[in-house]
Amino acid sequence: MSKNLAEKGNLDEPLILYNRSRQRASELSQKLPPGKTEVADSVEDGVSKADIVFICLANDAAVKDTIAAALRTNVKGKLFVDCSTIHPDSTAEVANDVLAQGAEFVAAPVFGAPAMADAGQLIGVLAGPKASIERARPFFKGVTSRAEILMVDAPYRNSTLLKVIGNTFVLNMVEQLAEGHVLAEKTGLGTTPLHQLLELLFPGPYSAYSTRMLGGDYYTREEPLFAVDLARKDAGHALNLANSVGVRLHNVETGDAHLAKVKEHAGAKGDIAGVYGAVRQEAGLKFENDA
Repeated sequence: MSKNLAEKGNLDEPLILYNRSRQRASELSQKLPPGKTEVADSVEDGVSKADIVFICLANDAAVKDTIAAALRTNVKGKLFVDCSTIHPDSTAEVANDVLAQGAEFVAAPVFGAPAMADAGQLIGVLAGPKASIERARPFFKGVTSRAEILMVDAPYRNSTLLKVIGNTFVLNMVEQLAEGHVLAEKTGLGTTPLHQLLELLFPGPYSAYSTRMLGGDYYTREEPLFAVDLARKDAGHALNLANSVGVRLHNVETGDAHLAKVKEHAGAKGDIAGVYGAVRQEAGLKFENDA
């Protein structure tokens, strides 16, 4: 998102970058055109210089810690846009903290893989007061995103509620692909005709994940595209929400159990597509398909 904000955001001043690893922020800054970015030494340093603050972090604790640090500065009149995937209750909590300090808040989780983020093809889900959403929108469609879902004057938590539910579709898709490919292999059909069917019937994410599974990307890549810990965090939020309203998410329970096997096998570098390896193991095959 930072790349597109810097290059297509029509900013009057350099985009201020902050990452807990200053090296990562510096490396990103060096890849962008000169003068487009500035690296901050701390959350407080970056927020103090900004009018609009975008946040996109891994989990609830990281968001809460970052917001707490930001609020140690004078934030009156600033707009905070949180693109993280966190529990809806956490969204409501940090929104209240921000509003209490005289700032504005928009909950804006995004749908899309890293490649979509790089290409500015995310889908933004924006919730909050109309005026705050309108202030944030110039940085979504046409800049970081290809489309928006607007929840004007809706509770902030609604956007992350949609994001958590939406991510269960991703997990369910991966689970179904893994089971289908293992069944095709074990019955002698083979994975090639099934993959061909997926390309014709379900082009897009289905065929992309199928390619990652069959090509061995799910166990050979150094850094996960959708890390197992993040996938389990999202599944946990979904299960927690479902339990709170008396709903049973059987598919998510199955997917999360397989994600636990992925974590056991591959550690933190495990990827959500590794569910394929977990299903293979259950069927008496190796986790790796030796592609």
